[in-house]
Amino acid sequence: MGVKEWLKRIAPNRAQIREHKQLRVFGERLQDPGLWHLNRRSVAGAVALGMFVMYLPPLGQILIAAAGAIALRVNLPISVTLVWITNPFTIPPMYYFSYRVGSWILGVPTQPFSVEYWLEWRNWLDVLAPLTIGGLVCGGVCAALGYLAVQAVWRRNLVRRLRLRRTRYGAATSGFSTPSSKRQI
Repeated sequence: MGVKEWLKRIAPNRAQIREHKQLRVFGERLQDPGLWHLNRRSVAGAVALGMFVMYLPPLGQILIAAAGAIALRVNLPISVTLVWITNPFTIPPMYYFSYRVGSWILGVPTQPFSVEYWLEWRNWLDVLAPLTIGGLVCGGVCAALGYLAVQAVWRRNLVRRLRLRRTRYGAATSGFSTPSSKRQI
């Protein structure tokens, strides 16, 4: 199974996107064919966008990913689907890591991971700046790595298909003989 077939199988279709309660806001813009293409530029851009948005605060991530996909004309289902990497199980380690990165960048001491500390709203002001900076940095790094990974996988798949095509063409043409190679009887 190729990359395109796999992506078509796992990505939500137009009807699912159109019926999503948060995405109805975009109305007719969801009908743009550029949002549904499965080509290297569109998929790589969608992966980068989705990987960046997943490090933003969890409220409104789907809307941000959809708006970004519409503005950048990249694959909408992929960008929206990748946002779901952040879920109740992955948010704590991802955001704590981005908090640690932001604290390191800003040079502020980090707090050890403690549910009580993180659930106390008065502590959020101490965490907000490192978490924001760390989230932007981690999102940017993930976006760049995702973009480059898709480009590399797509290129490798293309090169493999070209080699296979050349091999098949070579095998098909080697069975034909040229007029000069026929024996005279």
